Amino acid sequence: MELLSVIVPCYNEEENIFDFYNELMKNEPFFKKRGLDVELIYIDDGSKDKTVEKIKELIQKDTRVHLLSFSRNFGKEAALYAGLKKAKGDYVVLMDSDLQDPPSLLPDMLRYIDEGYDSVATRRVTRKGEPVIRSWFARMFYKIMNHISRTEIVDGARDYRLMTRQVVDAILSMTEYNRFTKGIFGWVGYETKWLEYENIERKKGETKWSFWKLFLYSIDGITAFSTVPLAIASIMGVLFCVFAFLFIIVIIVRKLIFGDPTSGWPSLVCIILLVSGVQLFCLGIVGQYLSKTYMEVKRRPIYLVKEEI
Repeated sequence: MELLSVIVPCYNEEENIFDFYNELMKNEPFFKKRGLDVELIYIDDGSKDKTVEKIKELIQKDTRVHLLSFSRNFGKEAALYAGLKKAKGDYVVLMDSDLQDPPSLLPDMLRYIDEGYDSVATRRVTRKGEPVIRSWFARMFYKIMNHISRTEIVDGARDYRLMTRQVVDAILSMTEYNRFTKGIFGWVGYETKWLEYENIERKKGETKWSFWKLFLYSIDGITAFSTVPLAIASIMGVLFCVFAFLFIIVIIVRKLIFGDPTSGWPSLVCIILLVSGVQLFCLGIVGQYLSKTYMEVKRRPIYLVKEEI
């Protein structure tokens, strides 16, 4: 029989552990008919509630359930990478435990794999239940990302994705510390089938993704898969140097003609502040790339395991 590995990152999801398991196992008749064994790998990302205890209860009931618990919170990207390394399946699927990734889609996803696709990915066609401002920024991120990067990232794409072993091995070959999985999926390529569904709100618990965390995550994505911001910073620097040079000429000519050295100082101060702001902005862009390089060359482990069952 072939093996399907289900990877479930968790962070303070004690209320959803059993609900997710029960929903997933509703597909068990299909799995048996398809000739699939299942292993369920929960990756605990340093939860502070009773998530680990709930998973251990599941392990007592079902030996197909596995637990990998981090020593602290390393982030979802680290959890996804750890799950992919742990998975032994011929097919691997990434899912969230909050049931916003409906397990009912798995039979259709497996059918597309049987048709010859290398991976089957999901995307939300609506953002029902999300704040309007947050949804607008999300859409803008995807538009900007697809304009400045050669790696395609589909608007509304979820981490919920079924992959063949070949695709998983390709992803694992990318061992960078600063990971942006949505970009990695696009970078490795392979033939992908997209399944669309309407956004499903989580039934229990609260989202761990605040606006600020999503904003920082978007910056990670941009700097991980595009060097266009560096080019923009360089172009802006050249343009403002030319502008400053022309302005110096204007000041000299004005001095020679009108002989008034003090007039126009408010506009001069505004220009100085503008140029200084642009310089700091460009330095910030360079700093982002430098910080990523700094973290990469230190070669720290992506995660540390506290407990494995």
